[in-house]
Amino acid sequence: MVRQGNIDNPPKTPLIPGFECSGIVEALGENVKGYEIGDRVMAFTNYNAWAEVVCTPVDFVYRIPDDMSFSEAAAFPMNFVTAYMMLFEVANLREGMSVLVHSAGGGVGQAIAQLCSTVPNVTVFGTASSFKHEAIKESMTYLFDRNMDYVQEVKKISADGVDIVLDCLCGENTGKGLSLLKPLGTYILYGSSNMVTGETKSFFSFAKSWWQVEKVNPIKLYEENKVMAGFSLLNLLFKQSRSSLVTKVMDNLLKLYNEKKIKPVVDSLWALEEVRASNRQEEKQVGRKLQGQYFREIRTQAEYGSKRRRKVA
Repeated sequence: MVRQGNIDNPPKTPLIPGFECSGIVEALGENVKGYEIGDRVMAFTNYNAWAEVVCTPVDFVYRIPDDMSFSEAAAFPMNFVTAYMMLFEVANLREGMSVLVHSAGGGVGQAIAQLCSTVPNVTVFGTASSFKHEAIKESMTYLFDRNMDYVQEVKKISADGVDIVLDCLCGENTGKGLSLLKPLGTYILYGSSNMVTGETKSFFSFAKSWWQVEKVNPIKLYEENKVMAGFSLLNLLFKQSRSSLVTKVMDNLLKLYNEKKIKPVVDSLWALEEVRASNRQEEKQVGRKLQGQYFREIRTQAEYGSKRRRKVA
């Protein structure tokens, strides 16, 4: 979406992509405490994660566990914080509930599946491209091809529908997701990948997806006891200043990681020189694809936050 400009207020070009990375602390701002040069860290950054040296406020930096690799660390924050906050902060996932997740083979989809497994008796319905099913079938209770009528398939198994729908597609899936919700169920939109097709921005794809979005009647939500929500981690961090909440979530996630209950799924590693080829593989990946390389050069000290020589992003 960044490449095609399908985001609100995109920065002017030229720009350096990337919102998360991992690496080694090379320099510290004057008032930074809790970190030392040489520490292994992962971080969020408002763009620039693909740069050779990254500078970001210390509130967005987290220490990497000793047994976590740099590639796993670069695949950890965005996927797992997004999944955790949707499930537990927005939808209030509890024992015995059911969840439908689209793009189940992606990084967030796999993080959702792992986090659902930490709660007893949670049923996870997933949709994904058929060629991904073999790789991810063990992570889902039920798995459907993304092109089939998954609404009817879900209702064959659970006539009342599901408690939580997590939708990164938008378009016609919005109406389908709302129709599948049980009373007191929660639908969360956290992406709109149906609006992104091909290598360049497509007005037709955008218009088609927008037209297919069901116009939501708030009175109908009230009458059916359904909740509709949206979630954007980047906006929460960089526009709404909720880094302290995200830090608490990261603490909980790292505890789960140390207990061996969750683990990032890394599909592949690509050098920056291979970025064009890697972007063409996005629809085929399972888990998180990483761009990155090792750098020798160290730039000037940051005036704030923590500065790191980036390993992967």
